[in-house]
Amino acid sequence: MEGFTQTQVSTLAVKDKLLVAGGFQGELICKHLDRPGISFCSRTTYDDNAITNAVEIYVTPSGAVHFTASNNDCGVRDFDMEKFQLSKHFHFLWSVNHTSLSPDGKLLIIVGDNPDIMLVDSDTGKTVMPLHGHLDFSFASAWHPDGVTFATGNQDKTCRIWDVRNLSRSIAVLNGNLGAIRSIRYTSDGKYMAMAEPADFVHVYDVKSGYENEQEIDFFGEISGLSFSPDTESLFIGVW
Repeated sequence: MEGFTQTQVSTLAVKDKLLVAGGFQGELICKHLDRPGISFCSRTTYDDNAITNAVEIYVTPSGAVHFTASNNDCGVRDFDMEKFQLSKHFHFLWSVNHTSLSPDGKLLIIVGDNPDIMLVDSDTGKTVMPLHGHLDFSFASAWHPDGVTFATGNQDKTCRIWDVRNLSRSIAVLNGNLGAIRSIRYTSDGKYMAMAEPADFVHVYDVKSGYENEQEIDFFGEISGLSFSPDTESLFIGVW
């Protein structure tokens, strides 16, 4: 990609005509899709274990565009796209594989090379509560649009659903077939949730049924990620 030589992309996100790609050496490349050229590029870290595991684009209450980057160097970084600069940097004791910001912008789900899920204050990075239940490392997370429930995906082949009003235990446990839950997405209206295994299986749940009703999509191929269209009519699955 332009901006770095031979960048190997490890993750990417697109929102409101902004594309952010992360690389295996900690690279970040930002491009506005309605403008020519690259808008911003940087290295998050020069640590030997620098892979960018996930990026998430969001809009602050004031209307500013930001994104968070989760890295193997145990860091979560928040970037201000108006100023093209780092605005926050939180450090944890283990590699961070994914983060998700709550719809009200107050809480971050932090998942990584630790069985516990960390719910932290998005302004300070301080832990609000560790969540117990998963048995292995986690790779995925997502908030329901209502801001009350959220989901986490783990190498123990389960996705757990949590409710912020009672975090003593998860309210549902959804099982995969063969592998870790590597990607989770909700539709914008909150009616459906999809979760992907590393290969062959994607599961789509009816949220209103309490995640009881499921459609399983079974095919052959390794899965790089999934996403619903903004109008909720389509589900896109990356296969390689």
